[in-house]
Amino acid sequence: MLWYFVKLIVLLPMVGAMAYGALWMWRKYQPGMIGAQNDRALKVVEMLPMGTFGKLAVVEFDGKRLLVSVTRGRIDKIAEGDQRAR
Repeated sequence: MLWYFVKLIVLLPMVGAMAYGALWMWRKYQPGMIGAQNDRALKVVEMLPMGTFGKLAVVEFDGKRLLVSVTRGRIDKIAEGDQRAR
């Protein structure tokens, strides 16, 4: 019984640290994530899922914002606007 508690005390923090590390790496290296786009010319400002396969995305490029529709086989520009001042 003592061996069970020793394993629990040792392995539980290890599993928690591995889960935290995996989430940190996924956030840092996932392409298209908002936090990982500081020095890129093309930035995904916001993305909204629309149904099973479609998404609406606001993409910023060259001082303009584009609203695009993304599906499995197509990407269509819906609207274009200027970048908002922050």
